[in-house]
Amino acid sequence: MSTTPAAAVHRGIVKQVLSGDAVVIRGQPKGGPPPEKTICFSNITAPRMARRPNPMTDTTETKDEPFAWEAREYVRKKLINKEVAFVIEYTVPGTGREYGCVYMGKDTQGENITELLVAEGLVEVRRGGLRPDDPNQQKLVTFEDAAKSAAKGKWAADASSRVRDVKWTVESPRNFVDSHHNKPIDAVIEHVRDGCTVRAFLLPSFDYVTVMLSGIKCPMFKQDESGKNVGEPFAEEAKYFTEVRLLQREVKIILEGVSNQNLLGTVLHPNGNIAELLLREGFARCVDWSMGVVTQGADKLRAAEKVAKEKKLRLWKDYKPSESTIDVKDKNFSGKVVEVINGDALTIKTSDGKSRKVFLASVRPPRAQGVEAATEGGQPTREAARRTRPLYDIPYMFEAREFLRKKLIGKKVNVQVDYIQPANNSFPEKTCCTVTISGINVAEALVGKGLATVIRYRPEDDQRSSHYDELLAAEARAQKKAMGMHAKKEAPIHRVADVSGDIAKSKQFLPFLQRAGRLEAVVEFIASGSRLRLYIPKETCLITFLVSGIECPRGSRPGPDGSTIPSDAFGEEAAQFTKELCLQREVEVQVETMDKGGNFIGFLFVDNVNLSVALVEEGLSKVHFTAERSNYYKQLQIAEENAKKRKANIWSKYEEPKEEIEVVEDNTERNVEYKQVVVTEVGDELKFYAQYVDNGPQLEKLMEQLRQDMETNPPLPGSYTPKRGDTCAAKFSADDEWYRARVEKVEGSKVTVLYIDYGNREQTQSTNLATLPAAYHTLSAQAVEFTLACSALPPDEDAKYDALDAFYNDISNKQLLLNVEYKILGAPYASLMYPDTKDDVAQSLISNGFLLVERRREKRLAKLVTDYMKAQEKAKSSRVNLWRYGDFTADDAKEFGYSK
Repeated sequence: MSTTPAAAVHRGIVKQVLSGDAVVIRGQPKGGPPPEKTICFSNITAPRMARRPNPMTDTTETKDEPFAWEAREYVRKKLINKEVAFVIEYTVPGTGREYGCVYMGKDTQGENITELLVAEGLVEVRRGGLRPDDPNQQKLVTFEDAAKSAAKGKWAADASSRVRDVKWTVESPRNFVDSHHNKPIDAVIEHVRDGCTVRAFLLPSFDYVTVMLSGIKCPMFKQDESGKNVGEPFAEEAKYFTEVRLLQREVKIILEGVSNQNLLGTVLHPNGNIAELLLREGFARCVDWSMGVVTQGADKLRAAEKVAKEKKLRLWKDYKPSESTIDVKDKNFSGKVVEVINGDALTIKTSDGKSRKVFLASVRPPRAQGVEAATEGGQPTREAARRTRPLYDIPYMFEAREFLRKKLIGKKVNVQVDYIQPANNSFPEKTCCTVTISGINVAEALVGKGLATVIRYRPEDDQRSSHYDELLAAEARAQKKAMGMHAKKEAPIHRVADVSGDIAKSKQFLPFLQRAGRLEAVVEFIASGSRLRLYIPKETCLITFLVSGIECPRGSRPGPDGSTIPSDAFGEEAAQFTKELCLQREVEVQVETMDKGGNFIGFLFVDNVNLSVALVEEGLSKVHFTAERSNYYKQLQIAEENAKKRKANIWSKYEEPKEEIEVVEDNTERNVEYKQVVVTEVGDELKFYAQYVDNGPQLEKLMEQLRQDMETNPPLPGSYTPKRGDTCAAKFSADDEWYRARVEKVEGSKVTVLYIDYGNREQTQSTNLATLPAAYHTLSAQAVEFTLACSALPPDEDAKYDALDAFYNDISNKQLLLNVEYKILGAPYASLMYPDTKDDVAQSLISNGFLLVERRREKRLAKLVTDYMKAQEKAKSSRVNLWRYGDFTADDAKEFGYSK
């Protein structure tokens, strides 16, 4: 190991440590050795490190020799990227391998790495080649003997156990990535394949992985016809940039995704994110296909790329920015969503009354795939055209529309215009925006549910959503969870019967719709103020619905000869009123009959507002004579009188008749007539049964007589055959006494009965029933079913349970004061009052945070509803019960979509 005066001293930077006794040194640029040189340490042998199998050359896997990794790591931590001096002592003939000494620093006065390794017991001295007259070489023997005596390094008793368990392959990349939960992992970079691909050992597990940098792509190397690797422009420079910063450095790796068998991840050096540095210097581009998995600031990557674009560095030397034509004053606005056109388009009404059609930026709604209509001469057949209904036939189109409709219709949103997509062929210009509600990006929520995909752009195309990376991340989450369009199961099928104008089908559906009472429906289209197209989920059908009881002016419409028939006076205003009130809202319809064209006729309610009454109230319709036989005739009359007095719209030129006429009393005052009742049974949905106290003695007398008759003339068991709807005598299991009951269900020998004087139900044996004598049919059922008026249960199941429990405790088996406030389809809705304190039961439950207020629109109920609303505001401010976490009535971020 002696250094003769003739021995040349070279300097360089250690690029890589191959093992405990070999390093790669990058030389100085001026003179001296070649740019890179591999130097083996002379006179020592380090433990051999493990080698991975190579199927191409049939090379089998080898294991570490004891302390091989420790020796390599000792040298790496000492020398990597450090300046060293080295002396080449000899070169092996044939192989050309060079052996010598390496010193820390700029000259040979620094630490001798060979001596340090021997002293630590990490290598073995090759004593056969040492010269006895060389004190430096003999010093190595002394260091080795001392290490052996101290049992250091490979001379320790447990040295054989210091062998790594290297895992060269990852069996399931996706499961491997998921198991690390996006947490930083210690690693050492072992190889740089190109600017954005590295191989590394993960510590302490020693998994050997190939990691592609998430969100970026550098120029690559490709093999030419001769098999030589040829780099794309700037490929060598990008690789060198990454190599000098990462090779054999200790880093943190965040595993974020999978591409084929390679892992996607972010490599964090103590000095920063290497991907960000590559982008800022123009050595890489952002790529959308992997940007969605980035967890460490995708916005920073975009910003770094923007810097390189502006400076036109390297890859961006020919970059030309996209031209933007958006007026600054029109870039941001807010308004109310009045229509969801499809999965990516909305109509928004702004504060100035104008309607604007906007598209969700960078989002593509569900599209038909592989569906071709039958054609004749290149044109779709009439049958195929009628059959194709994109909203229902394209997979997930209906789900996407419904998601947006339920969350946005009638709600105020904020809009940021991102770019204007110019007109293309037959497609008009599109205003593409980011739409938010309560701080939530609507497009991100839609994509996160798997109900839309993200559009991919060319790298130089800057016309995209201002939250593009969040959209990509949402899409990656949806793909990972196999949600919506990304699910592996078959897409849902919507078999919707369109009975509009089909008289035969309409006749088939009419009995079902009539018997159903009030049906839930969604308004799909408004043809005029009183003509709507409805989708009825329960019957999965589309119908044309005509609003009953009114005579409404018609809007403009196409004529039979192709011309346009002008609208009646105030026809357009009536259509617009109905559109703003009902379009795409969830409504209730009460079908009464149908006309000769197969259109259904009845009443429609939106938020408990009768559309017929609302149109008449606004002076946009007149009361039709057919309304006289409806339950709403009185309301329609009052609404028309009010419209006439205000001279609203069609009544603008109306003059009161001069002759004296009979004035119809406008009885809009609340009718208060409290009666004493005893609540005998409490059910679900705020329903309860009550007996009028005044009828109590009569009922007691009747029960006493019934039991005496049954005791005197006991019925023969099995002689009575129960039938659904029959009124009979039933023996109650709790007290073994006879009561009047009505048969509700018969299942063999088991019969479900309702005790009509008390409201409770029971399933009993048919042998416990008997024929009720005719004398006991004269008194009407004493338990009357009511529903608590102007109140509603909370939507949460736990809160609903608490509300029903509180409701039960407050009224069950108690004497109260009851007043019927209104009826719906003949069912009475009543308020209750405590007789001693005169406190309203519903108001008390609302103020204690158990119930919500149902906002009735009747004028006579205005004061009652106002009092209830004050009680609800008190409960909110006090944060009691269902309000304890704040106001939940607004859209919740977690329910609406993904939130970080």
